[in-house]
Amino acid sequence: MIIVDEITYLIYIISFVLGSVLGLLLSYKKYNQPFVTKKIDPVALIISIAGWFLVVNSALLFFLPSFVSITLGLFLAALVLGMRPGYGRYETVIGILISAVVWLAPALL
Repeated sequence: MIIVDEITYLIYIISFVLGSVLGLLLSYKKYNQPFVTKKIDPVALIISIAGWFLVVNSALLFFLPSFVSITLGLFLAALVLGMRPGYGRYETVIGILISAVVWLAPALL
């Protein structure tokens, strides 16, 4: 149904925007200065991996409806993507790569 799809997409967008705003607010509290280091934040890395895994591999999670897993995954991925400029980029790339490998693994085996 068209209306259900539109509402689903609206919820995805709202989840992403809320995650981005919350990620920005939390990163400004956590990091006092502009991006000067190239260290990977372990908490942000775990959040990014979990978020991208839920978005990309929602079909693998048979116990959770894909609507719920994608919404939660977009929120978690946006937490890291929405961090203050310079922060979260390494974590995002690693999260995307790991979720892509998990997604491609059944096809390669």
